[in-house]
Amino acid sequence: METTTSGHGHTAQAAGSLNALALSATFHCLTGCAIGEVVGMMVALSFGWGDVAQIGLAVGLAYLFGFSLTALPLVRAGLAAGVVVSTALAADTVSITIMEVIDNVFVFFVPGAMDAGIADPLIYAAIAGGFVVAFPFAFWANRYMIRRGTGHAVVHQYH
Repeated sequence: METTTSGHGHTAQAAGSLNALALSATFHCLTGCAIGEVVGMMVALSFGWGDVAQIGLAVGLAYLFGFSLTALPLVRAGLAAGVVVSTALAADTVSITIMEVIDNVFVFFVPGAMDAGIADPLIYAAIAGGFVVAFPFAFWANRYMIRRGTGHAVVHQYH
């Protein structure tokens, strides 16, 4: 890639790397959130739980899966438990929160989605739509944090 300097002293190559890292971090967040949302929704619907319990479980599992996806490579790198937990929390909390708030509000306002059964494609389409809406917001938050040396930038110092 050709490197050119912008008016702010940043290189085009650095901006490309920043965008690539932010994109990777956002897809990582999306993966954890999607797994948690779908598993939580399936469990809650299977047990006949109400909307509040379903959302609570789905959000809790989204955080659990998101943090776990970050923690696994850190554990494999031999880091202490305290470092793993604090790093995962620093890397993912903002991004997961953005994804979860936007996704759940979106699903809530899709007509019929909160009443859809486990076999109804509407619930899956609503969840996917919520993540499509949430993705750019999480991307820009991740990009901002990485540029400041926080968020997923903290994780990559251990690679």
